[in-house]
Amino acid sequence: MLDLVIKGGQVVTPQGAGFWDVGVQGEQIVAVALPGTLTEAGRAIDATGTIVVPGGIEPHTHLAHFISMHPDEDNHTLGPEDDTRGMVFGGTTTHVDFCFVRPGLSVQQAIEQRVARWKGNSYADYSFHVALQGQLPIPLFDQLQDAIAEGFPSFKVFTVNVLPPHPKRHPYRLDYGRIQLAMDKVAKHGGIMVVHAEDDDLVQFNYEKFREEKRTEGWLLPEVHTKLSEKLAFRRTIMLAEATGAGVYFVHTSAREGVEAVVEARAKGLPIYAETLHHYACFTADDYKTPRGFCYHTYPSLKFPDDQKALWDGLVRDGVSTTATDEFPTSLELKLRGRELENVTGGNLGAEARMGIVWTEGVVRRGMSLERFVAVTSSNAAKILGFYPKKGAIAPGSDADLVLIDPSIRKALAKSDFHVSDYSPWEGWRIDGWPVTTILRGKVVVANGKLHGDLRDGRLVSRKIDPAVLRRASA
Repeated sequence: MLDLVIKGGQVVTPQGAGFWDVGVQGEQIVAVALPGTLTEAGRAIDATGTIVVPGGIEPHTHLAHFISMHPDEDNHTLGPEDDTRGMVFGGTTTHVDFCFVRPGLSVQQAIEQRVARWKGNSYADYSFHVALQGQLPIPLFDQLQDAIAEGFPSFKVFTVNVLPPHPKRHPYRLDYGRIQLAMDKVAKHGGIMVVHAEDDDLVQFNYEKFREEKRTEGWLLPEVHTKLSEKLAFRRTIMLAEATGAGVYFVHTSAREGVEAVVEARAKGLPIYAETLHHYACFTADDYKTPRGFCYHTYPSLKFPDDQKALWDGLVRDGVSTTATDEFPTSLELKLRGRELENVTGGNLGAEARMGIVWTEGVVRRGMSLERFVAVTSSNAAKILGFYPKKGAIAPGSDADLVLIDPSIRKALAKSDFHVSDYSPWEGWRIDGWPVTTILRGKVVVANGKLHGDLRDGRLVSRKIDPAVLRRASA
């Protein structure tokens, strides 16, 4: 007898969408069958009227993270024990955070510190990108092979110091020589580069120029973190990746120029992938001038309507592979504390809303197919980062991570719809459909507006990237 059957819903599988029953035994899916054929189960969920999709995968979070925009204060973002509660309410069952390797720390030490922080403190499953920062000693790069073998095959680098230097602020930027060395290592051993790509010379010069001109208002951020900066860094990084044979996953693509660079590289068959944020796709630089406009800010900055169009075209069709949040959860007071170019608090509070917003804005309002919705919210991230097919698929043998979306829910979102902080940047946004049930590895963790999971549910997931993903664009 099966432990659980989900019946009556429209199920999105790797073979397409259809009306199927899904059978679960223990933590895994064991059957996707014709309606009415899975008759014996310990529990049945009637999914009639809903769309059943794989649990969302949030590929970019910064939880329990030092807030470097205010370096003289010892502030950190909310931890997994807070933010992952919102994730499971919003249909996200797996997230990828970061462990930071800086001079004086080994890769293994960085991984162990973050794993210890998360253990027993997450409602959702999790993994970590290894972030390489600063003037790291060259011999350290020999450790990347071991991290890949241990199940951590993605390596984050910044081509820019996002903010001006400060004595209490860790340098983010990795020089291109070290990026090339990292690319050489990961290309040989089955890893992928995760790149925050902006041109450091332009960004730092723009900070200096605006400071000199005494133009420091935060709404000027798009003139510091510019479209040209993204264009230069994307294209330079792609050229380096082509020379080394490395795969690249560009995080939080914000500009049309970034999308175009990725589309051109993919047309050549290169394993280049772009992530964007639903914030970038739904808000523009003009929103900075509204009373709570900095709620929508992360780095790089919000851009303009032509950039939004390029992002949605890439999400609905091809060119942009995933949606993420750059999740950086704080209180409203802390999020709005900085008002000037050099202290606006970065990052977003949006993981809980991600699945529902992409459903409304992608499927309902722009005609995104159900299969493409699954791709940009779950399966592409699973494939690119090495979770697939354990995660990101409704198929026999996959983890029973399932989400039921009710397309009949039509409303303006309110603060009471969220479960993390004292605000959400999505308050007032009109939605047409919302996640109502979340299942993590066979356990119903959210149903009927109530949390049934606990902090011991989330587990560390080992990852291995399919070599096909690293040979050519395939997600």
